[in-house]
Amino acid sequence: MSNNDIMKKLRVALKFTDDDIIKVLELVNFRITKTEIGAIFRNDDHPNFKPCGDQILRNFLNGLIIYKRGPREKAPAKPSDSN
Repeated sequence: MSNNDIMKKLRVALKFTDDDIIKVLELVNFRITKTEIGAIFRNDDHPNFKPCGDQILRNFLNGLIIYKRGPREKAPAKPSDSN
């Protein structure tokens, strides 16, 4: 299964539009255009097809975590050992 297939399945399962995907990617400061998203979801025999790279999928999954759970809480500071 390719990264494009994974993105297509996630898009359908989550009922996301192109704008939703862009918003999720912006949560991790990753910029992508609607045209690039459309190219990812095209059939692989289409002339404007673009393979979905690992970086796009990784950033989408990280953004999805923030979208669903919220931003990561900061860990409490550890007390320093000064003896």
